[in-house]
This record gives sequence, C-alpha cells and structure tokens, in this order.
Amino acid sequence: MSSPGTTGNPAGPAVQSFTAAPGVVSPGAQAQLTAVFQGGQATIDNGVGAVQSGVPVMVAPAATTTYTLTVGVGSAAVSSAATVVVSQPGAACIGGPLLQSLGRTRILTGASMADGTASAAGWDARYVYLAGGLFDGSAPCQSCATSCTAAQVSCANTVGCGWYGCWQWDQLPPGQYIRDFVSGAKGRGEVPWLTYYELLQTSKANEGSAEVAALNDAAVLTRYLADFRFLLQQIGTNTAFVHVEPDFWAFAEQVNGNPHAIAAKVREAAPADCGAEEESLAGFGHCLIAMARKYAPNARIGFHASPFATGIDVAQNRNASLDVAAEARKLAAFLAAAGATAADFVVTDASDRDAGYYASIGQQRGWDATNQTLPNFHQDLSWVKALAEAMQLPVIFWQLPVGNTTMNNTADHWQDNRVEYFYAHTAELAAAHVAGMLFGAGAGGQTTPETDGGLLLSREKAYEAAGGQQLCP
Repeated sequence: MSSPGTTGNPAGPAVQSFTAAPGVVSPGAQAQLTAVFQGGQATIDNGVGAVQSGVPVMVAPAATTTYTLTVGVGSAAVSSAATVVVSQPGAACIGGPLLQSLGRTRILTGASMADGTASAAGWDARYVYLAGGLFDGSAPCQSCATSCTAAQVSCANTVGCGWYGCWQWDQLPPGQYIRDFVSGAKGRGEVPWLTYYELLQTSKANEGSAEVAALNDAAVLTRYLADFRFLLQQIGTNTAFVHVEPDFWAFAEQVNGNPHAIAAKVREAAPADCGAEEESLAGFGHCLIAMARKYAPNARIGFHASPFATGIDVAQNRNASLDVAAEARKLAAFLAAAGATAADFVVTDASDRDAGYYASIGQQRGWDATNQTLPNFHQDLSWVKALAEAMQLPVIFWQLPVGNTTMNNTADHWQDNRVEYFYAHTAELAAAHVAGMLFGAGAGGQTTPETDGGLLLSREKAYEAAGGQQLCP
C-alpha cells in the first residue's frame, strides 16, 4: 500500500511520491519501495537505509509493515509512508479487534428497516442510505427554511430536497435527521450505520469513469468534502459506522489500477484537513479516513469492495476454473494503495435486488444454496475470505436481499435465499472473516423487512436466542 507523500517547501526537501508495489504480499515475499523526491538526502526506516530518488529497493517483511521515508537537508525534513500488507492465509480472527471495540463478540446483524422492526429484536446495527445530492453552495446550509437549495430545489418544508441535511422539519437546524438517527439507534443498543453515496449525484456525471473523473473538479470535491466533514460533525463522539461510496472504488479500479495515477484536487478542496495529501485517488482515500479520525473519533470507517471491481463479477461467475482468491487479492492491492487498510473494515454486497426480481426480467442472478452449481455461496465466501486475509480487515456484508423462498414474486414480495442461507450458515461466515450481515432492499419495489412475511425478524430472534455466532470461538 502506498501512502500519499508530504510535499515540502519547493526550495527545500520535497517528496513527490513514495510507493510500494505490490501493496499486498505473502509472508516472506518481496515488495518494491520507490521514492521520488528532491532537495535533500533520503532514508527509509525498518533497516532499509539511504535511498536515491527513483531507484527502487526491495523489502521482504514478515508482517504488515509501514515504511517511513524521510528527506532532509540541514534542519528541514519531510516524510511520507508506504505500507506493505502481508497477507495471512488462515488467519484466526481478523474481525476480533473490531467487534471487541464495540463491546461485542458475535457476528453483527442489522438492516435497513422501519422503527417498529428496529425495536422488535436486539439488532446490532441499523443502516440508512445517504444519497440524493448535496446543497448547491460550497458549504452546508445554515438553515433549511431560508435560502437553502439542493439541485435548485428549495429545502424549505423538506419538499423535494435531496440533501439529507434537511430531511427533517425545516425549522430544525441542518443535520437534525442524522443526529436523531444516531441517537435513536443508540437508545436501542444499536450502532448506527451511515452509507455515504453522494459523489455520483453531486457530480451529475454518468456512473463509471465520468464519476471518477469528477474527483479532479475542485468545485465538486470542495462541496463533497465539506459535506463529509458536516456528516462527521453530526456524529461527533458517538459510535457509528461510516460506509463510503458503494461501487465507486470499483469504477476507479477499472479506470486505472494505480490509485496514484487518478487525479483528485484534494488539497484545493480541503486545504485545512487534506493540504498535505497527494493529489490523487490515494490522497482522497487517506483524506477521508483522516477526516473521520479528526471529526468523529469513535466512528468506524470502511470502503466498499465490489465483486465486479477487477472486471470479472465474482458474485456471478460461472467459470469453475476462475481463481477467485486471485481476483480478491487484485482488488485488495488496489484498495490498499487507495488507503483502505488504514480503515476499520471493508464492505461488500451480494446483489442489489432480489433474485426473483432479476428472474422476472430474464436475468438469473441467484446463488445455488446447495453449492453444486455456480454461482453459489461457497464461491463468494472464498472470495471474501481471500479479500479479508489480503487486507487484514474484516468484511461486512451490506444490503443483502431480504426476499425468501416463500414469496410469490410480485412487487415487494420477491424470492431470494440469502436470509435463509446466511442465518443457517453463520459458522461459514465466521470462517470467512465476516464480521457482520446487514439486510435491506437495494431499490424500490424489492422485498423489505416489513414485506417479507416476518421471516427475517423470526430468524434474527432465533439467532439471538441461540446466543449468536461467535466470530472468534
């Protein structure tokens, strides 16, 4: 993993880049550290010693190691860091520290659900999707009732306002919706989960490469990072999960497998928080995590790992010869270089809609619960296990379809089998370093916890009654 460089005074020492390639290695394998700098003499710690600009050196760490480059002349010095993640196949319990920090030991369960469902069981988490675009100015609105618009629509009375900061009565201060969501979850013993999906709507770009290119638009990124700061400030010192940009990281990898080569106006957009970061996707990733640590110190932050990121959709793979672990390691190396291993967890998904819905439009996207034919659960969990071990982070499944096999395949009542399989195979999840499973509809008209005939709630109650699945038995 490569950490963005710290720039120095142009007249003094400066680091242009400090990278590790590959960012993820097996124990004992080599990685190449390359520093590009000027204006001084350079050394790398951990026994590497003096280095020359642009001349790579090889290292073979036995465990995940962060190497610090220091460039100095006289009393002036600047530094940068690069981390080589050492994958630990068969690692016993990658998710243990995360759960322990939350006062829990079992695999977490949660959902996107109505208040009644949230109160009907002892869920560990409740999530909400923050999407729809941001305020129109360069900074969050001071009042929802006065002069606040989102996509040129007034936020007064919250009628048609896309910005979540005004998803409440307009006489209440901006952000009250978030504060109420956080306090409500906390009151029920749940950890609030906030999925932040705003870059696409804010940039007004097409999904994919155009969305990624929007990072290099200083005006767009200024609004985005100002709002991300605002969100973190609403969380404050509360415990919460912050899940950043589903699918965006996959589109970025498909643009360029090197996060340092994807331009982002990070310094210009947030000079106070990110002025020392690299002007790249890697700098953007590090900036997000640094802001979370600063403004919401008890929040746990994670990036999204989409199964299709490497160009092969592992979740839908039907080729028995595909090395799914290798695909996981490719994605892990990209995310590591983008800063994700400094986060607390990684998020993935199984499908954005119920399998029965997809079948109704001629797409077979379900998984075989017998694990005899592809795609199936064993394949996906093998990919998840390799991803977790490469990144040394636990994986949390999010937005799992809520449908079940008793549904009649009509709107709001589509069939799927993830609820039934996941609750019945929690030991398999634990073996794959899955620290949590969160259920919810990914689009309107899909099965929800309120339209599934009560199966999700009944399975959750049975899970709780049995004591849950210990992640680290």
